[in-house]
Amino acid sequence: MRIFDGNSHSSTAPFELNGGGRFVLSRKDFVPAYVRAFEEGILQQRAAEAIEALRSCRVCPRDCEIDRFNNKIGVCKSGRLARVASAFPHFGEEDCLRGWNGSGTIFFGWCNLRCVFCQNFETSQFGEGAEVGASELAQIMLDLQDTGCHNVNFVTPEHVVPQILEALVIAVERGLHLLLVYNTSAYDSIES
Repeated sequence: MRIFDGNSHSSTAPFELNGGGRFVLSRKDFVPAYVRAFEEGILQQRAAEAIEALRSCRVCPRDCEIDRFNNKIGVCKSGRLARVASAFPHFGEEDCLRGWNGSGTIFFGWCNLRCVFCQNFETSQFGEGAEVGASELAQIMLDLQDTGCHNVNFVTPEHVVPQILEALVIAVERGLHLLLVYNTSAYDSIES
């Protein structure tokens, strides 16, 4: 293990901060898989397919088959657009996610579960927040990146995977390159 002194270092080996501290990996040459998928046209294809699938929604295991594309509402109470309750550098996440600058957390409104013990009840059950289009959601991701966040952390994304993919295409076009965190309740469809 080498001591990092602020100068050049290997892009693949872990290093120790001068004077001790956390072990980190350099991301100098790292390219997220979603960026590679975008470059190959795969991300655009998957986003288009996911948005089209909203016509008979099976985004989560509830399989409502509601036409969310045309704003019909299923169990999750979401239509065509994603609802964002808040977006900010979050320091309440685990150390490996928040780092020094925070995890770029996007809390989505509504939820496909109805947990009586939910810690975010106002968001998940009352739908706090505002509906956003793909371009707006992409800009939120880019704003979190510009703020210095270490990642974009999608919280309760199960019911808005198609909208996230649609926005991700736009965000990558505009320069998004952060790591993505899928912070789920685990009530996801395998298809999603």
